[in-house]
Amino acid sequence: MHIAVSGNIGSGKTTLTEKLAKHYGWKAEFEAVDNNPYLADFYEDMKRWSFHLQVYFLNSRFNQINVIQNSDLSIIQDRTIYEDAYIFAANLYKSNLISQRDYDNYLNLFHSMINFVKAPDLLIYLKADIPKLVGQIEKRGRDYENAIRIDYLKNLNAHYEEWIANYDKGKLLIVDVNDMDFVANQEDFSAIVGQVDREIFGLFS
Repeated sequence: MHIAVSGNIGSGKTTLTEKLAKHYGWKAEFEAVDNNPYLADFYEDMKRWSFHLQVYFLNSRFNQINVIQNSDLSIIQDRTIYEDAYIFAANLYKSNLISQRDYDNYLNLFHSMINFVKAPDLLIYLKADIPKLVGQIEKRGRDYENAIRIDYLKNLNAHYEEWIANYDKGKLLIVDVNDMDFVANQEDFSAIVGQVDREIFGLFS
């Protein structure tokens, strides 16, 4: 079984992925953030490093997909390959932070890869408004994230809402985390587990 957790920067994806993996005994596949050679440079100069960063993420995510699809284990994935293209690369292009030539090249790579990708059995989308995202980003205190602009987060959220509204590749669970703290509050985490249980049992019914 392949579960994926999606959501904007600061929505709690990685933390929820960790907690659900531990709860269900799933293997977790995380986004390449801490060892990403482009991320800090990207937040300093988005226009210069956007293409490099997006290709790095795309390649990393495609390698993850190969691991997931060739595994007999149940795996939960932190962010999907779809978000790389439909959210982050698209946002950079529409914000004039990636050139037409580089965007076309990126999309050609993505479309070559996507033919070999099977959608997750369940996609969990963490819906979070800007104040929640900003609060979470500030709380985790990554130096390179200090440069993230509010309008960048707003544009990403708009892309997420559009993508989720049209998502048709499989089962979708939307979790509004604006008034949740599933780290400090066990009841909040239990509520999410209850929703996931209903979706998972539905996969086998």
